[in-house]
Amino acid sequence: MKRIILTCCLLLGISLVSFAQNRVLVEAESFEDIGGWVIDQQSFDVLYSSYLMAHGMGRPVEDARTTVHFSEGGKYHVWVRTKDWAPFPTGPGEFQLAINEEPLEDSFGVSGSADWDWYYGGQVDMQKGENTLEAKDLTGFNGRFDAIYFSTEEGDVPTNDNEALLAFRKEMLNLTEKAKDVGQFDLVVVGGGMAGTCAAISGARMGLKVALIQNRPVLGGNNSSEIRVHLMGRVDQNHNAKLGRIVRELDNGDPGNGNPDADRYGDERKLQIVRAEPNISLHLNTHVYEVEMEDNTIKAVIGRDIATNQEYRFEGVYFSDCTGDGTLGYLAGAEYRMGRESRAETGESLAPEESDDFTLGTSNLWASLEREEPSDFPETPWAIQFSDEYHIDDHKADWQWETGFGNFNTIYEAEEIRDHNLRAIYGNWSYLKNEKPEKYSHHELAWVAYIGGKRESRRLMGDHVLTQMDIQDGIMYPDGSVTATWTIDLHFPDAKNSQYFEGEEFFAATKHIKVQPYTIPYRCLYSRNIDNLYMAGRDISTTHVAFGSTRVMRTCGMMGEAVGYAAYVARKNNASPREVYTLHLNEFMDIIESPLSIHNLPTLPQD
Repeated sequence: MKRIILTCCLLLGISLVSFAQNRVLVEAESFEDIGGWVIDQQSFDVLYSSYLMAHGMGRPVEDARTTVHFSEGGKYHVWVRTKDWAPFPTGPGEFQLAINEEPLEDSFGVSGSADWDWYYGGQVDMQKGENTLEAKDLTGFNGRFDAIYFSTEEGDVPTNDNEALLAFRKEMLNLTEKAKDVGQFDLVVVGGGMAGTCAAISGARMGLKVALIQNRPVLGGNNSSEIRVHLMGRVDQNHNAKLGRIVRELDNGDPGNGNPDADRYGDERKLQIVRAEPNISLHLNTHVYEVEMEDNTIKAVIGRDIATNQEYRFEGVYFSDCTGDGTLGYLAGAEYRMGRESRAETGESLAPEESDDFTLGTSNLWASLEREEPSDFPETPWAIQFSDEYHIDDHKADWQWETGFGNFNTIYEAEEIRDHNLRAIYGNWSYLKNEKPEKYSHHELAWVAYIGGKRESRRLMGDHVLTQMDIQDGIMYPDGSVTATWTIDLHFPDAKNSQYFEGEEFFAATKHIKVQPYTIPYRCLYSRNIDNLYMAGRDISTTHVAFGSTRVMRTCGMMGEAVGYAAYVARKNNASPREVYTLHLNEFMDIIESPLSIHNLPTLPQD
């Protein structure tokens, strides 16, 4: 049986008196059977932990269950780390904890506080040996908990500081020893969206030994069934016509945004293609949160399994940040920007007068389906409130359902952004169901995304920073690689939404500025100050304005393809990513114009 806890006995001496203190920590995400709950790791970089959430779209989910071993029986005090995610004044995320089938007297998740904290559950009798825990969702509206802690000492509540709590978790879960070594790789790709998946496949097919690390159970990122954004950008207008072949392989057609049919997004297709590559070592459900550096070179990354909490170490020659958030680059100390540059700094006519923290937002899409029988949906006083004057009269979401716009930090307030989106979705749906029954009585929510589809966060700086002028003037640099075709598409709050929800907007508008196909220089795809770091996807080296065009997923996938080819050239010549440009550009350009057959590749150097 899988063991998910560690019982610690600490012998504490005071003068000639000593006593034994028994402690047990249970991580929520490591429950043996999570039932209808889901594992959410989106805030790992804040909490240093995943958690369980009851995402039932208004219907209570099946209980989560696990078995815990206690080396000593007796009376224990119990705390649950949780929060009230929508305290207006109290939220809907109520749940119970049952121990050996006996529910604790108090429920959790309705404290009125939006902060994560430890909440006391009382004193309980625990048996020596096996004990059962059950998390019982009472509402279906996204109740959540991080961990459960037992101690024989009444005042022994754990720290609530996230960094200090990380050390406590490692101690209690026996993670203080060195992470498990996975192996040495030519290329370690962190992030399994379209960019990362294409980078891994491209490099592997060129003969590189590749690790692909993804922090969710599926590949595809925003194009996965968890988020359901369709692929945009063209692959048929390339100056380097061979780029885009891998994107086409992964492309499952165009199901649109927020399609209620999960299979339309091709999760299994992507997994099968990756698993068919003998040179790829795939690691799903693994969140990279630590790096090992030697001067300005990344030596290894440390990832933690989002369910078991086992830690793994990946050593590499080259690394590619395909996280979207620029997480790997940030951890390594790469130069980056976030927000909008001023017009004076970039010379771009579309840049604002003053620099600011404004970013494009995050979407949580949703869809309803018409059923044969009518259904109801509860009133949601804790959600955003709608009226005859303003509501969104639609049976599904499209890209416009978006929160961010500088009101929230898209990295460190990702949970708050997602929760704000959920309050908008549930509040609007409640209004439609209860105030427009003639239209929506037979509709029910079929799917709501709990994983946010991010657009913008960090952009890692390379030797070239792509600008509006590069795009609109169609400058053809000698290292022009990926051809981009999407408009300059910079979202902003919808004016009517701002009128009713100023400062709390969740609905977007845009103005598409058409461009002719242009190429993204290779120098945008590696870090200017971390010697062995590539990047592909949303986090490449651009200004905010240029990012509005480069960010779509077919284009990002081709960036990944280019990175895989470039890493091959670097490995073959024992060169840095920069030296591929300064010393081996012709070789790289020859490959992206006509990739070599893997059977005809020169032998790679051996360590």
